[in-house]
Amino acid sequence: MRPSFLLPLVSSALWLLLVSLPANAAFETRARAAYVVDQSSGTVLLQKNADQPMPPASMSKLMTLNMLFEALRDGRVTLETRFPVSTKAMSMGGSTMFLNERDRPTVENLIRGIIVQSGNDACVVVAEGLAGTEEAFARLMTERARVLGMTNSTFANASGWPHPNQRMSMHDLGILAQRLIKEFPEYYGYFGEKEFDFDGRAPQNRFNRNPLLGLGIGADGLKTGHTSEAGYGLVGSALQGGRRVTFVVSGLASETERAEESERIINWSFRQFVQRKILREGERLAEADVWMGEIEQVGLVAPEDVDILYPAVVRDALEAEVTFFNPVLAPIEKGQQLGELVITRPDMAPLRVPLVAARGVERGGFVPRLRTATEVLIRIGREATGL
Repeated sequence: MRPSFLLPLVSSALWLLLVSLPANAAFETRARAAYVVDQSSGTVLLQKNADQPMPPASMSKLMTLNMLFEALRDGRVTLETRFPVSTKAMSMGGSTMFLNERDRPTVENLIRGIIVQSGNDACVVVAEGLAGTEEAFARLMTERARVLGMTNSTFANASGWPHPNQRMSMHDLGILAQRLIKEFPEYYGYFGEKEFDFDGRAPQNRFNRNPLLGLGIGADGLKTGHTSEAGYGLVGSALQGGRRVTFVVSGLASETERAEESERIINWSFRQFVQRKILREGERLAEADVWMGEIEQVGLVAPEDVDILYPAVVRDALEAEVTFFNPVLAPIEKGQQLGELVITRPDMAPLRVPLVAARGVERGGFVPRLRTATEVLIRIGREATGL
């Protein structure tokens, strides 16, 4: 273990062209619960009852789709794989694809039927096709949710049909939505489809219920939900100018209110905040002394470009602090984390940026080691005498 006197913690304040969040940037939503995140930067813009488990209605179909997309990625099924339709699946009420027991829909049919038609029957077909029974599939969904960090989600079925054990938080739905967008870009396009009718059976149920599609605001997903218990909800996402915002709302009073509130959230998210690059990869912010090394100092740099999201109405500058241990004992590897840049933003989570060694530093020869030993002895002597 290194002696404590070898590693004093050094902090330095930097004045960067950053801004604070004005109080008037807060957003009041009519939703019972909401979660809004700037997916490009990972900045959470709004939380309201976001970690409270609630009935998710058909928004929980996104977890069924996640399980199916994972099966596609793993090669357990293909888009052309056909699944049988059980009596249970055929008997599902609510929104359906109007499947019957003679059908053998493909996985692609089922994906489109779940997303566009919100087919409860399609969800049961997927559950039974992947896990044998819907009950077994629901247990797998719950287990998988835990692995993905969705700690406030439990599943009793694949469709979101009302059940006391079918619960998800808006935060968890946000995690799931971001995963579907990032991990499965090859399938994400299905969420933007406006119309699908399996075999011409449900012309009255062929339109996607997402009210944001086609408004010209960059909306391209994901899923609506509604039951009398849950109210009206939407997991949505929109892309504008390279920025993506993903949001979840629930507990709204009507389809109209859901559409209005969702559009308001998108407009607020893109109009009230600006994304700006504040650091470039390799930009040097500090120098750390090196002991026992071939050189006496090493630069601390940003390992990648760093963007920050800030309000469009600039008011105050923020102080950013660089913290690192100094001196650092050689050898040092290039890219080794030696410090951290912390930017504190009012009403927003701090932005933490690791700072790494700009180059590798080999352990020095006899002269550097002798110099370090001398400095240690001098420091010990000063500490002993109180000088």
